[in-house]
Amino acid sequence: MKGILRANSSAPRKTGKTLKKLSSPLIAEGRTAEIYAWSDRQILKLYRDWCPPDWVDYEARTARAVYEAGIPSPEAGEIVEVDGRRGLLYERLEGISMLRDMNARPWMLWKHARSLAELHFKIHRQSTTGLPSYKDRLDYDIRNSVHLSEELENKALARLSVLPEGTNICHGDYHPDNVLLTKRGPVVIDWMTASTGSPWADVARTSLILSIGAKAAGNQVRPILRTAIKLYYQTYLNCYHTLRPDTKNEMKRWMPLIAAGRLNENIIPEREALIRIVKEGFAE
Repeated sequence: MKGILRANSSAPRKTGKTLKKLSSPLIAEGRTAEIYAWSDRQILKLYRDWCPPDWVDYEARTARAVYEAGIPSPEAGEIVEVDGRRGLLYERLEGISMLRDMNARPWMLWKHARSLAELHFKIHRQSTTGLPSYKDRLDYDIRNSVHLSEELENKALARLSVLPEGTNICHGDYHPDNVLLTKRGPVVIDWMTASTGSPWADVARTSLILSIGAKAAGNQVRPILRTAIKLYYQTYLNCYHTLRPDTKNEMKRWMPLIAAGRLNENIIPEREALIRIVKEGFAE
């Protein structure tokens, strides 16, 4: 993904505010960034100091393109710099993630699964310009994975070359923890991996996360939810197929490619299952 970001990034845009120190409270954090309260109306996503500066510019362009396409997503503000680290301001949304709500209220699981599918379908109905190709992202990830044999890599790249490009907006990492439940309805966050491509590639990615990703989530998922996750996944998939019938069995063709690409993320608890999916996908 880093190569794709650099390939599609122009020179870093001029940063807005520059601060020596941040006094706002930390409200969340992830591998690449920390989230700070900025004001009553905005939060700051502050990238860690090891992240390339152009990641912020790329995210800003992507977030604005998605928002302007009418997709329920946070509105991006200006780029800021704090003690040498760059970040992006977003509108502040009050709510909790769909995953957290399911952990707290497991009986909402089926309703949320249908909502996840319906919102995914609405996203895929939109098109835009300025986003990278899903196929280009996969090509990069497959070529750079150290966990694929040369034979499997060649098979994956050969199939990728003949699959349709697609022009639909795809999230690239769509799952319940990236959907916020707010007063104005569900809002999709974390568009760093957004692209344009086939909806079935994006559905395959979500299916992969829901079917094997929960096993790697550890304590983030309650035991009762891990038991029910298979039903949640099947409900999501059935609902999406009702809205967009897979008449050409496209999802099955994309699945081993998505698994091959995800290997480049080096999620150790998933590695064995991902390699198995790739092998089975090309065994026929």
